[in-house]
Amino acid sequence: MAFRAAVITFPGSNCDRDMAVAIEQVSGTAPHRVWHGDAQLPDGLDFIALPGGFSYGDYLRSGAMAANSPIMREVVRAAERGVPVLGVCNGFQVLTEARLLPGALMRNAGQNFICRTVALTVENAQSLFTSGYEAGQEIRIPVAHHDGNYFADAETLDRLEGEGRVAFRYAEACNGSQRDIAGVLNAAGNVLGMMPHPERAIDPAHGGTDGRALFEAAIRSLADA
Repeated sequence: MAFRAAVITFPGSNCDRDMAVAIEQVSGTAPHRVWHGDAQLPDGLDFIALPGGFSYGDYLRSGAMAANSPIMREVVRAAERGVPVLGVCNGFQVLTEARLLPGALMRNAGQNFICRTVALTVENAQSLFTSGYEAGQEIRIPVAHHDGNYFADAETLDRLEGEGRVAFRYAEACNGSQRDIAGVLNAAGNVLGMMPHPERAIDPAHGGTDGRALFEAAIRSLADA
């Protein structure tokens, strides 16, 4: 059965093609390309990706305007039905603004744009996105963001930790994120938001393949369902 995925594009997305290429390279099937103003998603989707970029120019707050795009109503409904949803960088910001994930992404400590490959520690290796890794494994994934400083109140952070919903943690100081959190899951485990870009780490020609296992795990989870 073909893997049916969709990549959402907002005004200002600049990693949507990267995401689409990565999904096609790993799955063998090109994803649907969905515009933010569309009212419906394609039928029978197995996976939805919200890519990086600067939706609506990051006006108001990063991801805030995109979270109110018409298509996001359908993304929220799909997530509530259990469809896997991955938000990367700006996509992570959109997921928090849409309340699919807790917390917020603030300006980086030091107010600098960070663009480099960073080391991450896999904290949860049991989700549908992370089952291709080992708990405690260190991987290297590129980041490129100005507003990646993850913030949540202490109670929320403790709940995320206690429920195993911290998916990835920076292995080295990066952007000021509380508890060095780089990626979080929703309570059901089918929504993942992360600031690093796994779609930029699937081909050896790009300098590394540590992101490939994330997409492979999502595809495998569908086959095993």
